[in-house]
Amino acid sequence: MAEQAANNIVERTEGHEHTLFAQPVFNFSNFQVTNSLLTSWLAVFLIIIIALAIKLKLKKVPGVFQSMIEKIVVGAFDIMDLVTNDRKKSERVFPLVFSIFIFILINNWLGLIPGIGSITYNGVAMFRGGTADMNTTLALGIFSVLAANVFGVIVAGAWNYFNKFINLKALIEIPKKIIKEPVIVLVNPINFFVGLIEIISEIAKVASLSFRLFGNVFAGEVLLASIAAMAAYLVPLPFMFLELIIGVIQALIFAILSLVYFTIASLEHESH
Repeated sequence: MAEQAANNIVERTEGHEHTLFAQPVFNFSNFQVTNSLLTSWLAVFLIIIIALAIKLKLKKVPGVFQSMIEKIVVGAFDIMDLVTNDRKKSERVFPLVFSIFIFILINNWLGLIPGIGSITYNGVAMFRGGTADMNTTLALGIFSVLAANVFGVIVAGAWNYFNKFINLKALIEIPKKIIKEPVIVLVNPINFFVGLIEIISEIAKVASLSFRLFGNVFAGEVLLASIAAMAAYLVPLPFMFLELIIGVIQALIFAILSLVYFTIASLEHESH
């Protein structure tokens, strides 16, 4: 009985197994297109369509659709202000941070659409949640951290921001201040090595962002697939609603952490 039940589960999930890596669907010359990449392209296409729809429906007297969009944007600004404590800072980073949030949210939800995994090409599922692939989340993490550092260079200046990581200023100041402040011989070398630790911190940010998002989304898809294999009707519905909420939460966490990194970069300028 147990063996037969196991066989039934295998048969019902055959062709739709969830792997840690994205599966290749087809190739453009030497460029491999995976099912998660196709989903990410679909997410970008949907974002473009939504943006064009919003632009075409903009009016001086907002309708229901425009009012809803305005409430979402105002709410997003209010949340960002809680982190930055400055509306001007929020306005500077809003386009990037909000775009990251929308992209991750749509990717999270696309992987939950019933039947999307049933669309196959050459025996491979054509679509898989983009954020359920480590390549996508790692790319997002790298982009977010690099963008925050570029923002830091813009607001603080290249030299000041460079010294955040390789604190040459601390070493240069030793000969100048050693007579008046002998303790500087001990303090400034420590400050120099603290700057080197900041480099490790930046790498840790990438790992933190990417692994958290990937782990939560991938685990959710595996959970839904397992429950659907055991009981295909009605039982998975509560878990699907739960995953919809988790999709919003994970996109929000990623966006807020990115915003925190941008804010920290701007505080470097204020400290100087």
